Amino acid sequence: PKLAVLREQGVNSQTEMAAAFTRAGFEAYDVHMTDLLTGRITLEDFVGLAVCGGFSYGDVLGAGGGWSKTILHNAMLSDMFSAFFNRTDTFALGICNGCQLMVELNLINPEHEKKAKMLHNNSHKFESSFLSLDIQQNNSVMFGSLSGNKLGIWVAHGEGKFYLPEGEDKYNVVAKYNYAEYPGNPNGSDYAVAGICSADGRHLAMMPHLERAIFPWQNAW
Repeated sequence: PKLAVLREQGVNSQTEMAAAFTRAGFEAYDVHMTDLLTGRITLEDFVGLAVCGGFSYGDVLGAGGGWSKTILHNAMLSDMFSAFFNRTDTFALGICNGCQLMVELNLINPEHEKKAKMLHNNSHKFESSFLSLDIQQNNSVMFGSLSGNKLGIWVAHGEGKFYLPEGEDKYNVVAKYNYAEYPGNPNGSDYAVAGICSADGRHLAMMPHLERAIFPWQNAW
């Protein structure tokens, strides 16, 4: 299946993301936001969308803020993203900055009256560490078969705190930090959540960097 690895100025890890999906059997394409803005590429051509991590626009408008506004304030892009997420044959993965973008655009739980947000870490500093996730019993196309597992993974973010104003049962929680307290939960996320998915299981947003933990030698210990 064709997958768009989406990036913007300041984003990183797109090569690792493409490598991971290629090994999983996908045909990965490097897609910059300028490709979409100029019409060189459209999301209609893809089944999958992987939105990469990093620091788009230097986070000067908040994490994912500038990136989300380039979509919200452009009718063509806004319609393109809406069409992609409303299709029934697509899936999306947002990691770190990509997670912030998907939450900012309200793509995970559009049905909620109270919107989720990504906030600054409780530590008031950038956090980068190797820690463990507890994969919840979940309904998601990417993590459903991993339910009940514990996975080692990297985090690297300054605004990774999930603010989830609804009750925990209102979210399709895919992953939690294995320890609820700092530093196991590096940002103070509500319910120790590390990743949430849309109700239909197709669109996943999470802060830890999956693409940095696909080989044993990438693990810290």
